[in-house]
Amino acid sequence: MKIHNATAFVTGANRGLGRAFVQALLAAGARKVYAAARNPASIDFADARVVPVRLDVTDPAQVAEAARIASDTDLLINNAGISQSKPFLDPASVDTVRIEMETNFYGPLLLGQAFAPALKANGGGAMLNVLSVLSWVALAGSGTYSASKAAAWSMTNALRNELRSQGTQVTGLHVGFMDTDMVRHVEAPKSKPEDVVAQALQAIEAGAEEVLADDISRQVKAGLSAEQSSYLTVGR
Repeated sequence: MKIHNATAFVTGANRGLGRAFVQALLAAGARKVYAAARNPASIDFADARVVPVRLDVTDPAQVAEAARIASDTDLLINNAGISQSKPFLDPASVDTVRIEMETNFYGPLLLGQAFAPALKANGGGAMLNVLSVLSWVALAGSGTYSASKAAAWSMTNALRNELRSQGTQVTGLHVGFMDTDMVRHVEAPKSKPEDVVAQALQAIEAGAEEVLADDISRQVKAGLSAEQSSYLTVGR
């Protein structure tokens, strides 16, 4: 699909990668961008094409209302996510993974279900789910986050098959560390959100089903089929 003249809906649009998505969509000529956040007052774009929407992606009622408001959407970007990473042997890990699954897995699932009819009615359109290199590998301290992103990757692949018949393109975006608030405490090479977004939007326009947005994602994906697979060797 083409970004120019598209009507997009972006979750977690008030900062980080979500904010970069909104900026890039506007620059590419999107007709309208619904910018969703828990607090719509935090959406401060000085562009009449931006429509702030109150949305907690873990609240089914708010998701349903967002889909009603934004029924002209033909591009859904499931960007909202949280990371409270804990190792699974931490006593708090069960509570942590439940919280992360609510946002990182159930959130995109609820949005996908709610917006699928609108995407169909508007010609098929596209859905982009923001995943992670940690969809494929788990580090010692990030087991809970990795589990939520692995589940989201599986769900993305299933939705791709389920939505193909209505002409909806489903794309998964995998990336390692980005220069955002979520990983400000991490000392590691980080991608610029603007660079990741540029690759994602190019992939949507090209009809690609997967985006590997940085070297680490490409390396890990390439190593999945090795005898000593990347998911067995990362962290050693």
